[in-house]
Amino acid sequence: MRILITGGAGYIGSVLTPELLADGHEVTVLDTFTGGGTELAICCADPKFTAVRGDVRDRSLLTELVAGHDVFIPLAALVGAPLCARDPFNATSVNLDAVKLLLELLSPDQRVIFPNSNSGYGVGETGEECTEDSPLRPLSLYGRTKVDAEAAVLERGNAVTFRLATVFGVSPRMRLDLLVNDFTYRAVTDRVVVVFEGHFKRNYIHVRDVAKAFRHAIAEFDSMQGRPYNVGLSSANLSKIELCEAIKRHVENFTYLEAPFGEDPDKRDYIVSNARIEGTGFVPDWSLDDGITELRKGFQMFRNARFSNV
Repeated sequence: MRILITGGAGYIGSVLTPELLADGHEVTVLDTFTGGGTELAICCADPKFTAVRGDVRDRSLLTELVAGHDVFIPLAALVGAPLCARDPFNATSVNLDAVKLLLELLSPDQRVIFPNSNSGYGVGETGEECTEDSPLRPLSLYGRTKVDAEAAVLERGNAVTFRLATVFGVSPRMRLDLLVNDFTYRAVTDRVVVVFEGHFKRNYIHVRDVAKAFRHAIAEFDSMQGRPYNVGLSSANLSKIELCEAIKRHVENFTYLEAPFGEDPDKRDYIVSNARIEGTGFVPDWSLDDGITELRKGFQMFRNARFSNV
């Protein structure tokens, strides 16, 4: 397959791209490469890899690239509620308008695999898992742009969409603002975390299992197309306090405190069913414990605020 990934040098893309090349696909990455430009350096030796510096909102550039590809993975986005709140214009134009532009340029036989976020579920019903049929009630601009983009992708057809759990793990384009990564970093460096509204629950998934999900969808596209899929660890529907307990098993002298007052600006609180994608044969490889072990190793090497996403 000839695959175009927008934003392919980001947190997910810099893991996914070399794996797709190893699978034998031809991969083109369109990215602004603002992360430094070395995230995909390992791919440059592969003749099947092409890097294009540019903006996903550039109609003429996108028109030129679209004709030569079979599968499109639009990863380019301003990710996370804080970043989108700080820059609402670019959040909307990249997360939503650029996806609509891509869909406009595609022919009916070209395939799309689109990453949404399960943050679109907002606040779930107590004790009930969110399935793909549950109502979408995003609480932030980030969530709204991703939900609206997913709706456009599914309406266009010949597509698969993923509602990704909160991603964790080490990547060439590291992020420290993601919850597991953030809490583990603080445990390793500060030995303490103060938790606000620690009963709020989320689902989690390792970045390499996200890459695996994309590879799975490429291989099983005919049977999967036309539907959204939650992608997360069924063993990791955890509250923030439960996450801290898991980290404490790996980090000595780590203390976590639940604040008696104050609020978390991120009000998401839900548990998620991943039964639909599991029914297609997808099984994650990385447990939460595996990821925390990996992160501990990584945080011996990098301790730099530039890995934040805001």
